[in-house]
Amino acid sequence: MRDKMTPAKWGQLAFVTFYAVISIIPIIFIINHAFKPFSELFLFPPQFFVRNPTFNNFRELAFALNLSAVPFTRYLLNSVFVTAAAVFLTVLISTMGAYPLSKIKFKGRTVIFSTILLSLMFEPSTVGITRFLIVSNLGITNTYFGHILPLLAAPMSVFLIKQFMDQIPDTLSEAAKIDGASEWKIFRKIVIPNIRPAIGTAAVLAFQAAWGNTETSRLYMTSESMNTMPFFVDTLNAGLLGGAAVARQGASAAVGLLMFLPNIVIFIILQKSMMSTMVNSGIK
Repeated sequence: MRDKMTPAKWGQLAFVTFYAVISIIPIIFIINHAFKPFSELFLFPPQFFVRNPTFNNFRELAFALNLSAVPFTRYLLNSVFVTAAAVFLTVLISTMGAYPLSKIKFKGRTVIFSTILLSLMFEPSTVGITRFLIVSNLGITNTYFGHILPLLAAPMSVFLIKQFMDQIPDTLSEAAKIDGASEWKIFRKIVIPNIRPAIGTAAVLAFQAAWGNTETSRLYMTSESMNTMPFFVDTLNAGLLGGAAVARQGASAAVGLLMFLPNIVIFIILQKSMMSTMVNSGIK
């Protein structure tokens, strides 16, 4: 028997529907913007929906790519490699860091976890100078590791995974220890299979941080061939590939859609993991 819809439930449904509509508006705009002809890109007042869809923006993008001193495939390869490595290492480090905070009782773990929570309050730009000094002193400028290392500190991922691990009963690990299992085996065989939703969420967060990152290319790379796709998008917006920024707005709109699509695809694939993590990590 279906539950009767009360005024309170109708209100909740209306709020959720309104929030969903507001959330999807940017996605609709990005798609429409990519197919707007040049004349519609600068209309005032701006038009939300495209009137005369065209693929000219993508043709302009192809032309801009031909003018680039570095092949577009190089930017794409750099982004794919850096993103894949950053996602894998961030998830690995965050998971291994969350495990002792959740399942191993040692002195100072509360202080360490509190420090991680405290770091969530600061903008990444506040540690920009520190990151630059570390990358420079390690001698990894203009290398792939210079792209990857600044992305590996992910306090939000550690927090989410740790909170999810707390839901796993300690009796499971205690029984495994009685049977002679090591901490590493408990981590691999018991903990990891039970925190897959949290791992999926951490992967989504790491992917978004790495795929759209321009800081490492701008600050740590001196060779054009080491730059990534987001940096290339910025050069389009700034008109650095020949021509003024206004003349490149069509190509910029097209590449903006291409950069956005992987994010939405990853989110659609792993959305169940994200929802489960938010529920089980105490985030309301």
